[in-house]
Amino acid sequence: VQLQASGGGLVQAGGSLRLSCVASGFTADYYAIDWFRQGPGKERELVATITRGGITNYADFVKGRFTISRDNAKNTVYLQMNSLKPEDTAVYYCRGVGYWGQGTLVTVSS
Repeated sequence: VQLQASGGGLVQAGGSLRLSCVASGFTADYYAIDWFRQGPGKERELVATITRGGITNYADFVKGRFTISRDNAKNTVYLQMNSLKPEDTAVYYCRGVGYWGQGTLVTVSS
């Protein structure tokens, strides 16, 4: 089982990024997949979840700005991040079936 997160980078405040989490070794659409993040000096926190049935849930601090989705044909879960703020700066991780991806760094400049 492996989760490969990618898509991070440096973006200005107000910009957008799309993160990808590619699953291997299991069929991602059979399971809930989460995106977490850990900012500098902060604890890891849950950002968004997509359930096996496609129901999505978001932390209050990203509601209306981030969208989690999945492409079953590609065994991939995405996190579309719009209207980014400096406080969104963090390493973003995906998690599924108890496994964590390696993280991808998102830096939002003011």
